[in-house]
Amino acid sequence: MIRVADEVRAATAVVALETTIVAHGFPEGEGTAVGLDSERSVRDAGAVPATIGVLDGEIRVGLGADELARFGPNARKVGPRDLAACISSGEAGATTVGATLAVCGQVGIRFMGTGGIGGVHRGERFDVSADLLQLATTQVMVVSSGVKSLLDVEATSELLETLGVPVLGFRTQTIPRFYDASGGPPVSQRVDSVDDAASIAKAHWQLGGAGLLLANPPPESIDVEELIDSALTEAVELGTSGQGLTPFVLGRLHERSEGKTLQLNRRLAGANAGLAGRLAVVAA
Repeated sequence: MIRVADEVRAATAVVALETTIVAHGFPEGEGTAVGLDSERSVRDAGAVPATIGVLDGEIRVGLGADELARFGPNARKVGPRDLAACISSGEAGATTVGATLAVCGQVGIRFMGTGGIGGVHRGERFDVSADLLQLATTQVMVVSSGVKSLLDVEATSELLETLGVPVLGFRTQTIPRFYDASGGPPVSQRVDSVDDAASIAKAHWQLGGAGLLLANPPPESIDVEELIDSALTEAVELGTSGQGLTPFVLGRLHERSEGKTLQLNRRLAGANAGLAGRLAVVAA
């Protein structure tokens, strides 16, 4: 059920990339370019990209450009629980961070790059992304700009601590709020080089630990709190929730920030993929 591309199978330094960011993270027609740019960043770092998605009844680890282009807005959003069902149905399935991690655990990939991970949602209802539980059980270091902006960063940080997931700050003392480089809760350890991050990851895995999060702050900060609150209120009014919430809020942010968040999203995806590539090369 899992097909690993020959290039990925032969490589010693590999970086996993999700496909939900391609299918649902950007306006229709733009996601493929972002995915290809992320792959290019991994290659520029000296590693091999392994973009992961479900196509034609199997999980593909390493996609060609034509395959990547099939992950449009109609692709099914696939979390860890959905992999088997998506394989059986034959649908195109865009993998979340959690589903991508699950596949990494099956094929032995140790590094992943993404814009932001899921976490604890805001509000009174207990809603937690499967990304966190999968990270807590899979030996992979995920490079991201913190957690997604619409989430409760403080609660997510607390849960990561409870789950035993180290959160390393790449040249930062605090967890980025995705679009905002500062003001988040403290990281468990600051690292100032790729070598230091790779050394901690190796030691963590030798001690029997699972996933780690390397928080890479954005190069510039955008204050979008009011826009997020407005978009979340609108989502409640329209009855938008579950897997449809993140694409809805992102769409409103891109529109109401006059494209500033969209441009930063693109930069973050490529930067985090490239940093993950550098880690994979050092650790190889």
